[in-house]
Amino acid sequence: MSELYIGVMSGTSMDGVDIALCEIDSTKCSLVDSALYHYDGELESEILKVINGSTTLEQIGTIDNKLGNMFADIINTFLKYKKIDPSTIKAIGLHGQTLWHAPDADNPFSMQLGCPNVVSAKTGIQVVADFRRMDMANGGQGAPFAPAFHQEVFKHLDKKTAVLNIGGMANITLLGDTLKGWDTGCGNVLMDYWSINDSDIGYDLNAEFALRGEVKEDLLDSFLKDEYFAKLPPKSTGREYFNATWLANHLPLFDTIKAEDIQRTLLELTAKSIANDANNTDAELLIVCGGGAQNPLLMQRLSELCKADIKVSDEFEVSSSYMEAMAFAWLAYKRVHREVVELSSVTGATKDSILGGIYG
Repeated sequence: MSELYIGVMSGTSMDGVDIALCEIDSTKCSLVDSALYHYDGELESEILKVINGSTTLEQIGTIDNKLGNMFADIINTFLKYKKIDPSTIKAIGLHGQTLWHAPDADNPFSMQLGCPNVVSAKTGIQVVADFRRMDMANGGQGAPFAPAFHQEVFKHLDKKTAVLNIGGMANITLLGDTLKGWDTGCGNVLMDYWSINDSDIGYDLNAEFALRGEVKEDLLDSFLKDEYFAKLPPKSTGREYFNATWLANHLPLFDTIKAEDIQRTLLELTAKSIANDANNTDAELLIVCGGGAQNPLLMQRLSELCKADIKVSDEFEVSSSYMEAMAFAWLAYKRVHREVVELSSVTGATKDSILGGIYG
C-alpha cells in the first residue's frame, strides 16, 4: 500500500529549499508535486558567518530554532497552496541545513540544524531527521546518501550506469551489484560564491559570467593539485572545506586574473574533477541531476570531457531538480518501516543501518 511523504532538502548552496511530495511503496517512489522556496536571506548570512568564523552555543541553538521555524513555515505554505490535508502525510523527511561535516576528524561528526521537534509541532506531522550520524557511528562517512536512492530509481537500466548529482558539492554513484559512490569535490558552491562579483542573485544564471571569461590553466592546475581530488573513496566533503578561504588561498599568485576568468576556471574545475572520476569507471551512461544540470556551459563541458553518454535524469522521468528532496522522502519511508539502507559500500561503514530518528 502506498503512502505520502514529504522530502525537504536544503543543500550546501543554500540557494533555496526544495519540497517534494512523493507517493511511495515497496517498489516505487513517484513525485506527486514539488516546489522551490527561497531561503531566508538574513538567516543565510547568519549561517555563513558561523561556518566561516567563530560561534557560540547560543548562536547554534538560535539558528537551529530559526531553521526549524523556516522549514515548518515553508511546509505549511506548500500544504496550504497545494490544498493538501496534513493528515494524509505519513512523515516528513527533513535533511536539515548542514553547518559542518567532519567525517575524518579524530571525533567524526556531521551537524545538520533545523529543529525537527519545531517542524513536527508546527505542521502536526511526524518528522524523520538526523539521518547521517548512525552511519558515522558505524564508521562511515555519513555521506553521500543519494547513491542508495539512485540505485532504487535507476536499477532497471541495462547499461553500465553512473548518476551524477551536482549541488553545492558533486557526488557520483556507480550502480551495480556493489553500490559505489563518493563526493567528487566542489559542484556549484565556489561558482555561486564567486558570482557575487557579477550579480546579486547568488548564482551564475545560464553561465553568462563564465562565458565572458576563459580558462586560466595555471590557476586550474593549482586547484586540481588539492589533496582531496587525489583521495580514494570512501570520501565526502562540504562547505567547511571548499569555501571562500579555500579559494582565497589559491588566488594570491594569480592576482591579475580577471573576475570572469576566475569564474570560467571554477566551472572548469567542477567539470574536470567530475570527469576525472567518471572516466576512471566503466560507466557507459552518466545521468545528471541537481542544480548543475541547469548550467548549459557545465553540461557542455561534461559532454566534451566524459567518455560516457550524458543524459539528464528528466529523460528517465525522474526530476533533476527535486531528486535529492525525493531521496529524503524515500529515506523517511525506510525509517518509518524500520528498513536498513544499503550504504555501507558507499560510506565505508561497518554495516548497513536504519537511518534517522522519528520526532512527533
